[in-house]
Amino acid sequence: MSDNNPFSGSFGGNAGQYAQSVQYGGAGDRAKVSLGEPPAAAELIKDTTTATFAADVIQESRRQPVLVDFWAPWCGPCKQLTPQLEKAVKAAGGKVKLVKMNIDDHPSIAGQLGIQSIPAVIAFKDGQPVDGFMGAIPESQIAQFIQKVGGKGGGGVPQITDALAAASEAREAGDVQTAADIYDAILEQAPETVEAIAGLGEILFEAGDAEGAEAVLAKAPEEKKDAPALGALRAKMTLAAEAAALGNPAEFERRLAANPNDHQARFDLAMVQNARGEKTQAADNLLAIVKADRTWNDDGARAQLLKFFEAWGMTDEATLAARRKLSSLLFS
Repeated sequence: MSDNNPFSGSFGGNAGQYAQSVQYGGAGDRAKVSLGEPPAAAELIKDTTTATFAADVIQESRRQPVLVDFWAPWCGPCKQLTPQLEKAVKAAGGKVKLVKMNIDDHPSIAGQLGIQSIPAVIAFKDGQPVDGFMGAIPESQIAQFIQKVGGKGGGGVPQITDALAAASEAREAGDVQTAADIYDAILEQAPETVEAIAGLGEILFEAGDAEGAEAVLAKAPEEKKDAPALGALRAKMTLAAEAAALGNPAEFERRLAANPNDHQARFDLAMVQNARGEKTQAADNLLAIVKADRTWNDDGARAQLLKFFEAWGMTDEATLAARRKLSSLLFS
């Protein structure tokens, strides 16, 4: 793969062969995730737009891996790569889906993902980008990439992905215990599943068990320790530790009331706000520093904002909103 790969690492692939169902649940209740039917060949490849990206990629990747091919009509290597991608996806028999996005017509998503050259192919799983490559590569490498992302087993929707989606839904509904039970069940059968490691670690950390979260992270396979989901959790834990050492946020607010140009107070307040989950307020304070003085602390406010983005995830609403504001400041 290209050395410029922004998602390099062995993040993809099935975690192994599973039983006919994955059981999970809490309080004595058990549920099962059933196998899905393989998609028809015509459903494997489609074009997407900015408006349909969430449904075509984010939501669909909760059911099975989705490759996104970022291309443009003027791009010669794109014309070489896309037909090879389509051929490989069809040959994979449903392990992955392919979604194509013309960045001339729809530039915002590529910009939010930090894509600087095309062709670029990004693999999404469980709503998150997990791997990718840039440039036209040989058919053999495309097949290897799909095998890594989609797994070695036959086509169809792997039940492990359904279990991960169920855990995400439980967390969104506030049922943290059920989500933890699901992640535990997944890790019993497939201990190298990055999404389950990150999900369980985040639950423990948010419950105040930083040591437990560290222990879960330590179980990640060596070749997957740099996966984006695990990196995001480590970044979140680091930011929280830094914020805890700063002291009382009321003091920073008092200093800002006396002097709105006290950038250090505003920076420290942003750190505390992020630790409290106030993402928008934290981002806005750092953006205010960027707007007032890019040179402050060697452009430290922008650098810290990028660390926030890593911790929040590139598809998080707060990340997307703050990225738009940052771009407006930098390029207006």
